[in-house]
Formats: sequence, structure tokens, C-alpha cells
Amino acid sequence: MALLLNLNVSLSSKISQKPCLCLSTPHPPQCSLRRYHAPQALNKNHLEGSPSLIYSLGESISRATLLALLSASLFVVDPALAFKGGGPYGSEVTRGQDLSGKDFSGRTLIRQDFKTSILRQTNFKGAKLLGASFFDADLTGSDLSDADLRGADFSLANVTKANLTNANLEGALATGNTSFKGTNITGADFTDVPLRDDQREYLCKAADGVNPTTGNATRETLLCN
Repeated sequence: MALLLNLNVSLSSKISQKPCLCLSTPHPPQCSLRRYHAPQALNKNHLEGSPSLIYSLGESISRATLLALLSASLFVVDPALAFKGGGPYGSEVTRGQDLSGKDFSGRTLIRQDFKTSILRQTNFKGAKLLGASFFDADLTGSDLSDADLRGADFSLANVTKANLTNANLEGALATGNTSFKGTNITGADFTDVPLRDDQREYLCKAADGVNPTTGNATRETLLCN
């Protein structure tokens, strides 16, 4: 019995000498005034011998958990902000938008995403649109003259009455029901553009000029007879 008493007194003395987590007010008598300093070593006996230490430690863990959750929340991206633009060079949201009459002339919009957008009377004159997507977009009356459209996707797009004068469309896509009705293609380069026979036949009727960048004649790039 005496041995057990001495052990408890010795243990209590050791705990009281350790700085604990003084989070409550007023501070427990055995706590150091140094805040937020945990004991150097905690074991089962220490915790059993000091209720105030257990309370302080529990409160510290709760606060630490809350701070961790708040910090983590700062790195969670709002899904609505995840799509900043259609491509690595574009800062605007351009997919599925009504951008009629907008001025993108001379802009660098490589791989920009204009899928399903309304682009009537939009100005793309001289713009760099390599790999841009105009899939199912409405480009009626748009100005694409002198634009670099290599590898661009015009699948299912409405390019009616647009201006493709001197545009470079090498390797562009025009599959599906793409319409070039009434479009000015003077000097446009259609090298390696897959076209339906009826599209090619229609474009060949209006094909003329030589592309100033590639030096290729429009009729030759369309494989006109």
C-alpha cells in the first residue's frame, strides 16, 4: 500500500513538472503558462493520472482537426471555376456561349474550345486558332480571313456566308453536315481536309486564288478537276 502511494505521488509530481496544453480558462494549477506545448512523452499512466491533461489534450486535438479542415478547404476548387476557358491560351469561357459579334481578331487562341457556341458575325481575322474546336458551332457570317486554322475542327459546324479568304485550314476537320454555303474561300488552303464529295464539289465552284502563307492554290488543295 505504501509502495502504491509513493508511486502515485511520484507520478503526479512528474506530470506537474511537464508543461501541458493550457487551453481552458482559468488554467489548471498544474499547467505551465506556456500555451500549446504538449508533454514530451505521454503514456497510459500519465493520462490516467491527470484528468486536466486529458481534457486539454482532447480540446487541442479538436481545434487542430478544425484548423486542418479549414486549411484543406482552401485548396478545394469550386467546380464552377474549374473551366476557366476553352484552351491553354484562352482566359474566357468560350464553349457553349453566345459570342456573336465579338472581336477575337489577331488573338492567339490555340486549341480554344468553341464547341456549340453561337459565333455569328464574330471577328477572327488573323487569329491563331490551331487545333481550335468549332464542333457544332454557328459561324454564320463570321470573319476567318487570314486565320491560322490548321487542325481546327469544323465538324457539324455552320460556316454559312463566312469569310475564309487566305485562311490556312491544313489538316482541319469538316466531317458530318458541315456547311460552307455562300462562304468566300478565295486563297484558302484546304490541304488534307476530309470533305464529303458534295462539299468538295460545291467549294470547287467558288475556289480561286493562292494562299499567301503556303503558296498553295485553293483549287489544288481541294483536288478540284
